[in-house]
Amino acid sequence: MNCEECRSAISPFLDNELEPALADTVRGHLALCQECAAVCEDIASIFEVCRTDGEDLLTPPNSPALWRRISNVIESEIKPPPPVEPEQPTKRFWRFSLPQLATGFALIAVVSSLFTVIGIRVYSRPEASTAGLRSSSEETTMEKVLGKLGLISTPQQARDRHFAEQQKAIDYWNARVALRRAEWDQKTREAFDRNMRVIDQSVAQYTNILKQDPEDDLSAEMLDSVLTDKMNLLRDFSDL
Repeated sequence: MNCEECRSAISPFLDNELEPALADTVRGHLALCQECAAVCEDIASIFEVCRTDGEDLLTPPNSPALWRRISNVIESEIKPPPPVEPEQPTKRFWRFSLPQLATGFALIAVVSSLFTVIGIRVYSRPEASTAGLRSSSEETTMEKVLGKLGLISTPQQARDRHFAEQQKAIDYWNARVALRRAEWDQKTREAFDRNMRVIDQSVAQYTNILKQDPEDDLSAEMLDSVLTDKMNLLRDFSDL
């Protein structure tokens, strides 16, 4: 038996767990080998201490206090779970397809254009007192451009519209006069006809001038004045 085999068998040898033949072999090796004998003595001393004082060595002093400390350490190391934050309501985002976006932008462009045209018309509309008497020289560059585009009326168009409105009023009062004419005396009819001939001659004169030269602002003003006189004359005689 060598030293390694002997030392591995020392513990069961001391506990009397070896077979007699093997125990004799270990005993014989220990008698011859001082190193193994010293190891055997050390192990035997340890066994002796364990048998005599083992209970005192294995039982820790103040066991309840020790376990309380261990429990406190364990509890301090266990972290409570983090609080669960309530879920925030998700914001709803409108999602549009590409055709829908294109249609929306087109509608916005159309509405914007309509408001622009309406604003230009309102801004460029002349006042009622001078609506039919504005000349081309008073027309701004913007008004000329918008007039060519057909967005606003040109001074010539506004003046023609003004004369047409005057003519409608004259036709109305002329019809009223025709109903009352039979009740007039001879002098009243002669006075009315004489004034109407003078006015009609002036109307024809200035109308012909404007046909030849639509830019003649003076003739336009005179025609407006004559038509106003004719309308007032008819109104006055319609009450007779």
